[in-house]
Amino acid sequence: MGESRLSTEPAQGPSPEQLDRYRRCAILHVDMDMFYVGVELLRTPQHRGKPVIVAGLGPRSVVLSASYEARKFGVNSAMPLVQARAACPHAVILEPHREDYTQYSGLVMAMFREITDRVEQLSVDEAFLDVSGAIRRLGPPAVIARRIRAEIEHRTGLTASVGVAENKTVAKIASAHCKPDGLLIVEPQHTLAFLAQLSLTALWGVGKRTAAVLQGAGLSTVGDIAATPVTRLRSLVGDAAGHHLHQLANGHDPRAVTPVRAEKSLGAERTFDRDISDTAQLKRVLLGLSHDTAARLRRHGLRAERVGLKLRYADFSTVSRSRTLSHPITSAHDLYAESTALLDHVGPRKQSVRLLGVRAEKLAASGDALQLSLDGREEEWGAAEQAMDRVHHRFGPGVLRPAKLLGPAVPNQAAKDILDDT
Repeated sequence: MGESRLSTEPAQGPSPEQLDRYRRCAILHVDMDMFYVGVELLRTPQHRGKPVIVAGLGPRSVVLSASYEARKFGVNSAMPLVQARAACPHAVILEPHREDYTQYSGLVMAMFREITDRVEQLSVDEAFLDVSGAIRRLGPPAVIARRIRAEIEHRTGLTASVGVAENKTVAKIASAHCKPDGLLIVEPQHTLAFLAQLSLTALWGVGKRTAAVLQGAGLSTVGDIAATPVTRLRSLVGDAAGHHLHQLANGHDPRAVTPVRAEKSLGAERTFDRDISDTAQLKRVLLGLSHDTAARLRRHGLRAERVGLKLRYADFSTVSRSRTLSHPITSAHDLYAESTALLDHVGPRKQSVRLLGVRAEKLAASGDALQLSLDGREEEWGAAEQAMDRVHHRFGPGVLRPAKLLGPAVPNQAAKDILDDT
């Protein structure tokens, strides 16, 4: 898309006044463009410029990502693949390679940390950066943003869009506004004018229901919200939400870029092509999900103090259960034991299961003080699974598995497990 700016730039080095101005507008939001599609196209460059959808091939698969060419046909992430195929029947379907996403995400985040230690990673493909401390070394935020975009493309072959502003809200909106492959700088004196023209749905916290309420009251833009008395907004959407939206619409967001984002939970879930009613099959799936989740706990240096189970039935009704543990755990063995116990406590099932998930909750750093299990089983299983991690790292995932997971794959797997952070 190129570069846009709502600012002026000096012809020579910054004066003290200009340096102060740069530091007041030094928050960057970097968002990779169609990240999953972009990574897949590195493997299959012959599909560049075509409508591309990244998704599993099962009948219940959903779209993980879509190229901009596919989005023109109404294809969006989280859309059922069947619906996406109907909207864009000539699209190229590429299966996801999740290990590649982790690798490229790590490369990109490492580049950010070469620029500044104030990096707040939001997901695998986006982050906030506070570059105020790097200005003397690297130049104005606009120069730093251009350098980041150029380095990402040079080192990975991927593109990113960057918003530069005085706070996180405006920077994030700016990066979305200049996609794809763009740069937009919004200086403080232009913030209100920039926000005023946007649809009210551009603000964080304005979902479909809130938008409907605000639009029903005659509001349609961020400028409308900014001009509405906060008492009126509170009467429409509640005290907290009304105050929050009024602040954002007027360009106020005091949140700092926080380098460490605490993980609240880690989990894995699986949707089946055909619903499962057999308890033994469900427990076998739980074993695989427990190993996926435990490996991620160890990779992040975390332990779980609570385990959660999620069941979605054929009629889409969902049951969630959790239990707090006597001591923190990190091994798949204990995650599996706790999750199967939760499954047994759910009781008789009148319907077959469409989706099954495991979550590790109430996370704490492995190095924190903790109460060890009395018999040492957690430590023994943890050591064994760490050895399994080392084998997987050297020879690839899946080469070493529990005996219960050997043999024919569990049928009805719609797609690869969904692994998510919250």
